Amino acid sequence: MEIEEIKNLIKQPEYDFLRTNEHLGNNICLLTLGGSHAYGTNVEGSDVDIRGIASLKPENILGTTPFEQLVENNTDTTIYGLTKIFQLLLNVNPNTIEILGCKPEHYLFTNEIGNLILLNKHLFLSKKCIGAFAGYAGAQLSRLENYVCREKLAQPQQEEHIKTSIENAMRHWDEKYAKFENGSIKLFIDKAVNPDMETEMFVDVDLKHYPLRDYKTMWAEMNEIVKTYKNIGARNSKAMEHNKLNKHIMHLFRLYLMCIDILEKEEINTYREKDHDYLMAIRNGYYMNEDGTIKPELYKELDLLKSKMKDLERTTKLPEKPYYKDAEKLLIRLNKMSLEKNN
Repeated sequence: MEIEEIKNLIKQPEYDFLRTNEHLGNNICLLTLGGSHAYGTNVEGSDVDIRGIASLKPENILGTTPFEQLVENNTDTTIYGLTKIFQLLLNVNPNTIEILGCKPEHYLFTNEIGNLILLNKHLFLSKKCIGAFAGYAGAQLSRLENYVCREKLAQPQQEEHIKTSIENAMRHWDEKYAKFENGSIKLFIDKAVNPDMETEMFVDVDLKHYPLRDYKTMWAEMNEIVKTYKNIGARNSKAMEHNKLNKHIMHLFRLYLMCIDILEKEEINTYREKDHDYLMAIRNGYYMNEDGTIKPELYKELDLLKSKMKDLERTTKLPEKPYYKDAEKLLIRLNKMSLEKNN
């Protein structure tokens, strides 16, 4: 859908809440695209997602009536209150920091307050983006692996898949836990004792005089991985059932690529123009086998992106933490402007 069509779309009755809701209307200070249209990965029939920011009314700023956000599911619209969006931006939350990096023509509306937020977006950028984006990407990969493991693999293959996930986590335990030597805990697959399984994972442990609390945490970490593969949520199951596996993979890579831009260029590039062909190839099945399982090349490419992020963590000019004080001064200024406007 072209941008002019989208501008006409939000004038339709289903978007009347933008004009009539007590927290929106004249309080909207920024309105832009979200989702695939914002990333440049939309295809024919892609949903239109709208994202925005609303300044606060006097009772929201000075009184006891908070306004954090409005989510309108029928139109895939989310509007954040000013204080809430600042909190999320200071944590470099991927779902909100992208609002500040859209193509200029994708901003459907901005007023003076919205323009000041865009002008000062550098205040929110810091090395915190590494943990934030990696966390979102890791969750995306886990959902994908959960589904593939549970729906596409036979039980013996599932067990091998879970074993590999635990072993990947264990590779870094020598950095996290006291006196742990790699190889102290060995996992192996053998004929199942459990009558409901063909094969089963077993463990050999060689630890002496080991801190109980560290061992408890290690065990909990292993247990959580096993539980994760059994507890895929209904929302994620539905998404995968609608053949969205490749879309999940595409967004996984998009998150890493966007974070690398932030670290390397110190800017937010929501629209992935240079990555467009690569991302669309992923969306069309580049990393998926015909049987719906994941190609090993996906993990190799992810390792390269993670390695690049690690290198950039050392070389980036971004601060360890965002400019909290300056961001707070900006928020106070914007809230004062909101109060004056409502007088």
